[in-house]
Amino acid sequence: MPPRRKLSDLDRGRAIGWLQDSVAARQVAQRLAVAPSVIIRLKQRFHATGRVQERQRSDRPRVTTQREDLFIQRQAMQQRMATANNIRQRLQATTNTVVSGQTIRNRLHNFDLRARRPVLGTTLTAHRAARRAWCTQHVRWQRQQWAQVLFTDESRFCLEPADGRIRVWRRRGERFAEGAVRERQRFGGGSVIVWGGISTRLRTPLYHVEGNLTGVRYQNEILQPLVVPALQDDNAPPHRSAAVNTFIQQARVNGMLWPANSPDLNPIEHMWDELCRRVQQHHPPPANLGQLLQWLQQEWNGVPRAFICNLIHSMHQRCVECLAHNGEHTRY
Repeated sequence: MPPRRKLSDLDRGRAIGWLQDSVAARQVAQRLAVAPSVIIRLKQRFHATGRVQERQRSDRPRVTTQREDLFIQRQAMQQRMATANNIRQRLQATTNTVVSGQTIRNRLHNFDLRARRPVLGTTLTAHRAARRAWCTQHVRWQRQQWAQVLFTDESRFCLEPADGRIRVWRRRGERFAEGAVRERQRFGGGSVIVWGGISTRLRTPLYHVEGNLTGVRYQNEILQPLVVPALQDDNAPPHRSAAVNTFIQQARVNGMLWPANSPDLNPIEHMWDELCRRVQQHHPPPANLGQLLQWLQQEWNGVPRAFICNLIHSMHQRCVECLAHNGEHTRY
């Protein structure tokens, strides 16, 4: 543990007393657990001024005023993805005040604003109104009504998922050291697409979608083997083809209309996240796409039913938050 660099007023008085009793400065420093230079400077200051208090220091003058600090904060809040250099240029153009990018970051830190990776979300334009209308229609639904809905979706799983959060421990100059380089195959080593559905009463088998999913394939390979009181699916082109709409009407399946670009309203998205985490916990990782598909189907059946029920029961709160955010993105 490095020695201290400062002394309290009481310790300064004790140090001067020991020095006047002919105790060596190094021994005094050891007793007070400080660097010897601290005691030497204290001794010199006492002989020169007769005092042990530190001299009053003048702080470095601030290059920005309080009004300019608020301008910096307002710029960051109005354009969240503006860089410190962008804000610095706007400050200089507006107030003729020249500062560094680090000064901009320091001012933003004072307002508890720090740079973080943004959350990725789907593009919302006219979808906000549709999301608000849908949530207004369903926000009063009870759990018994949500229990009759089968939430479905497809998802793609790569053999080597691209996780930008992976970090490596290394020293300076070890950028290309053995074990510090993460090797990746091109395009993630291949991927598989699976389809699944969940409800509080039913969990469909995890279906492997090979090739492109067309409307006819969606009807023959997925919808026909499954008849439920209500079916929820998104607005992907295969789900809204003429053949699929005709089949749904003939089979008397109560299809639920779904607002476009609204994955945060579909609880199965969290099911895919849980499935991905479970597969990534396998060590070593899957060696090929066949093993990846096998583990996906195994872990799909292993997700506890209570976990799925909690996802379905969150539908009310999802609608509430969507309405509270005026149709914008939610934490789900």
